[in-house]
Amino acid sequence: MSIKTIYSFLTLAILVFFTWIFLNSDNDNEYFSEKVKLSLREVGNQLLLANQDSTSLVLPVVELESFKYELSFQNQLTFEPSSLVSLVKKSFNKSSLPKHYSVEVIHCNDKEVAYSYEIKNETENDIIPCKLRILPVNCYIIEVRFTKRTTFVNFKNTFLYALIFIVFIFLFKLYFNKRKIAIKLVESNLAYTIIGSFQFYPEQNKLVKKTQEISLSKKECELLEIFVANPNQIIKRDELTKKVWEDNGVFVGRSLDTYISKLRKKLKDDESIKLINVHGVGYKLEVS
Repeated sequence: MSIKTIYSFLTLAILVFFTWIFLNSDNDNEYFSEKVKLSLREVGNQLLLANQDSTSLVLPVVELESFKYELSFQNQLTFEPSSLVSLVKKSFNKSSLPKHYSVEVIHCNDKEVAYSYEIKNETENDIIPCKLRILPVNCYIIEVRFTKRTTFVNFKNTFLYALIFIVFIFLFKLYFNKRKIAIKLVESNLAYTIIGSFQFYPEQNKLVKKTQEISLSKKECELLEIFVANPNQIIKRDELTKKVWEDNGVFVGRSLDTYISKLRKKLKDDESIKLINVHGVGYKLEVS
């Protein structure tokens, strides 16, 4: 599969995913709302049964606003707050609803709060005051507000961030691999000369032997170029110094010998290559 094809596929996948996110967000919210209403109706039914009331109605649960719901009853009732806390918790856990919410019990007539509490999914942070005081018979409305976003939204956000991260890593890896391949192609197209088991890159001042890369100084590279162009031939000292040092204006008598010695050390791993000294004449690169 070509890189262009992979990019096209990833782009299409991302577009499809985002489309799915936006098209299904309303459906998820509606599904969440229905689950809350069913759970609260169950809470209302259990409260009526605790009042020995099996005939009066639990009125339709109303969604007052996002994440806020109202439970009301046909007739008056009484209950112990602790039973309300327990019933709500049990019903919400059964429906896998969020565990961060607040509950208010409100008088129908004057809208005064008769009782309220808050759950934060941590026992030490739950605020449940006076839960053993029985509320007198009256008309009550129970309002529930979820204080954190729904499980569905959190799941979607987590999934979305994970997908973006994966796509980013994948694209980065593709880019890195593509760049690496391009570099290798460029390097493979550069001119080099084979010297025994070495590849000599004069433009890059380096020798390469398998995975090992050996850097050369400018002078070492210039000298090696001369030897490579004249294998197994004696090259006079004067010729070497003229070609390598003539334009620099500075030459120390032992400089040539020093650089020859450095080259020998860098070529020593290949016994088929020998840089020998022809006494009183110059040097010769012997290649088997």
